[in-house]
Amino acid sequence: MPSLEQTSALLESKAFTALLEEMYGQDPEVTKAQRARYAGLLDEYASRFGESDVFLFSSPGRTEISGNHTDHNLGKIVAASINMDCIGVASRRSDGKVGIVSLDYNEDFTIDLANRADVPGASGTYTLVLGILEGFEKKGFRIGGFNVCLTSDVISAAGVSSSASFEMLICAIVNSFYNEGALSVVDCAKIGQYAENHKWDKQSGLLDQMACGHGGLISIDFRDAANPAISSVDFQAINRDYTLLIVPTGGNHADLSAEYSSIPSEMKAVAGVLGAKVLGELREEDVLARIPEIREKAGDRALMRALHFFEENKRVEGMIGALAEGDAQAFLRLITESGNSSWKWLQNIYASSAPDEQGVSVHLALTELFLRNHGGVGATRVHGGGFAGVILTVLPHALVEEYKAYLASFGMNQTYTIRMRPYGSVNLNGLLKD
Repeated sequence: MPSLEQTSALLESKAFTALLEEMYGQDPEVTKAQRARYAGLLDEYASRFGESDVFLFSSPGRTEISGNHTDHNLGKIVAASINMDCIGVASRRSDGKVGIVSLDYNEDFTIDLANRADVPGASGTYTLVLGILEGFEKKGFRIGGFNVCLTSDVISAAGVSSSASFEMLICAIVNSFYNEGALSVVDCAKIGQYAENHKWDKQSGLLDQMACGHGGLISIDFRDAANPAISSVDFQAINRDYTLLIVPTGGNHADLSAEYSSIPSEMKAVAGVLGAKVLGELREEDVLARIPEIREKAGDRALMRALHFFEENKRVEGMIGALAEGDAQAFLRLITESGNSSWKWLQNIYASSAPDEQGVSVHLALTELFLRNHGGVGATRVHGGGFAGVILTVLPHALVEEYKAYLASFGMNQTYTIRMRPYGSVNLNGLLKD
């Protein structure tokens, strides 16, 4: 097992440089900054836990490309892990305790595995770790003590799943240290979901955790809820020629829980009219054959959202086919089509309770004008759950700075550049050894 000193030396190796380039891109300045980030985390670990054998872990955020609001009705999605990640320096400990140091949230706490308890008012970090440990046990897997010092640059409130990134990092540590890597991505995703559902009272699906855990560009078919089907998609045609940008639009400060909840509930209401629990149990033809009844019993918006569900599933298949043929233009066209369906059919671009606040709509409209004025290259869509938040824009590399300046001319000065990476949640030492 590598000592702290050996791991520090490893950071300077050619193998680690190559790994950094795979995960974060080949810009030398980025590579230098990431190496310093890991070195700084090693120093923080040493100052808190002292000398010991340590391992390096990384767990990415994710971007949703298509399949907006379909997973909860057992639909299909395309998503990717990205270069923003949560990283950790971790080691086993033999006293049955878990030590967590989170630099971003200034947290430093210990959980005694023999005496675990919910703590009223505890932080989200503490609560999630407790839920993950419990989830491992409930699924029949082993847990044990460890220390981890971690930091994350996965931005929050931007639809890139900072919480799922953290959950999958902790799962990767426990899986590596105490289960010989036996858990699948789906196993870990379900444990992360358990922690959110039962400790956070957040009724999340599996999309975020699976996209963070798997790595690369993937399609997921949730039709079999117990065993979602994951397929890797070749994303080199996109990473080679295009840049992905996350653009914050200014959040709606109202409570949007009711808006979010209305989407799965209305889709399920349409399914209920046809005697099913979710739309994934039906065909689009079934819905089209009974439109008058659905409009009367579930409402027009519910019908539109159901039609969005079925069309999104088709777009996912189209995207997979486009990249299999190396057709980046068709892939990008389908991203924009998916975004327009979210805008017009799914109707999650602004909150109906606050129609004067349409930051997402404005950013999408201005971006569409930019794309049109540059020959229609690239794509744009709402990113994540919608109603407020961020958009995703995909541009040829040469247009990125011009686009940023264009937005800045309207007082829109914040953008984040992301790229897809091949690795999900992983013990980096294992990659380097191979």
